[in-house]
Amino acid sequence: MPTRPAGVILAGGRSSRMGGPRKALLELAGRTLLTHVRERLEPQVDSLLLSCEAETGDFDAYGLELVPDLLPGYRGPLTGLFSALQHLSARGHDNGVVLCPCDAPFVPLNLVQTLLEESRDKIRPAVAVAWQGSVQPTFSLWQVQHLPVIRAAVLEQGIGGLKQVLLSMPHRIVEWPAVEPPPFFNINTPEELETAALWLDR
Repeated sequence: MPTRPAGVILAGGRSSRMGGPRKALLELAGRTLLTHVRERLEPQVDSLLLSCEAETGDFDAYGLELVPDLLPGYRGPLTGLFSALQHLSARGHDNGVVLCPCDAPFVPLNLVQTLLEESRDKIRPAVAVAWQGSVQPTFSLWQVQHLPVIRAAVLEQGIGGLKQVLLSMPHRIVEWPAVEPPPFFNINTPEELETAALWLDR
């Protein structure tokens, strides 16, 4: 049995502000954003899944297992988490799942270990990071035992975001220390892509 959580890269967003291809496939310093995230997250987890809103061949070259959303249309990251937990639960996986967005090229190399250290008690809370006082729920650890609450939020309440559900259940928030480059910097605009390139150059 695996002793580390699974990892799920969230790659289902619309990328409307980038005005181009899927955000995960945008290039930064000659490699796609998905490659940057994968190289940093994959060594930390037992297995790595890719969450997307629907079946697609866009990511075939990466050889990652794709978990399409269980509901049609893009409904937000909570649906991606719900679909991933449902998928892992059906396989008997019970070591949790760590989420990470596809557009965060500086994700910390100790993210998973830090989240795990905050979840080691009987209630196994959900754990998310905060950066400069702001909760970053797309960088978070969830358990299969949270599935009923998440399922109800998605199917019955129509909730798409992670934060509302996170705060409604036993949870912990880890305030991340200030470092450079900003570890949870995510890329939503061409200007932010240029900023990330400058950080890499440094």
